[in-house]
Amino acid sequence: MSDSEADADPQRRKIRENIAGMSFEELIKLKEKMGAKIYNQTVLGASQVKKAVDQKVVKRSNKNRPREITSKIRPKQIRAILESNTSSADLQSKAPASRDPRFDPSCGTLNKAIFKYNYTFLNELRQKERLALEKEYKECTNPERKNTIKFLIQRIDNQTREEEHLRKIDEKEGNEKREIRQKLKQGEKPVYKKKSVKTVENLVEKYEELKNTNKLQKHIQRRAKKVQVKDRKALEKIKGS
Repeated sequence: MSDSEADADPQRRKIRENIAGMSFEELIKLKEKMGAKIYNQTVLGASQVKKAVDQKVVKRSNKNRPREITSKIRPKQIRAILESNTSSADLQSKAPASRDPRFDPSCGTLNKAIFKYNYTFLNELRQKERLALEKEYKECTNPERKNTIKFLIQRIDNQTREEEHLRKIDEKEGNEKREIRQKLKQGEKPVYKKKSVKTVENLVEKYEELKNTNKLQKHIQRRAKKVQVKDRKALEKIKGS
């Protein structure tokens, strides 16, 4: 059917008159409902649609050359539908993964000396907290709260004791490294201690420290109790098998 025949058709002319009063949004919805092919044939006519299709085909100057295709391709509507129906599980899987700075090489390496220097104020805060807890413990009359305060004080003491222990270890290792560097500068052969020798030295130092603080007997009793519990568990396991 030609354009003149389409204009002469009263039904086609009536459809065009109704479409002329519709908004752009309504036209898009109508096109999606009818389909692009039927919509174009109804509104433009068969010859106009064929002409528009022919204009899209780019002629080649040489048949052996590849055909040039435009990069301005309209995305399919199914993509928007899939994005709107994406489940929460898929969104969570696409979320950026968290990273731990301790094991991330882009965050640099940890310098323990600088780290401890920057956070020395925590020791002062911990001691102030301990004094406040001791004062509260003396004035408190609730048994449950007193047990909680006692536990908090014990935890602060354990943290302080552990930090002091690590400080002594770092200081000892630093002295050993300085002695090795000094011997190398003097041209002497340094002595590298084995791990077993360091373990024995640490045990001797711990023994002397416990003896000087009158905690040796208590430490021996605690160790004996641990050994008894370990032996009892081993016997129960043998009897059960």
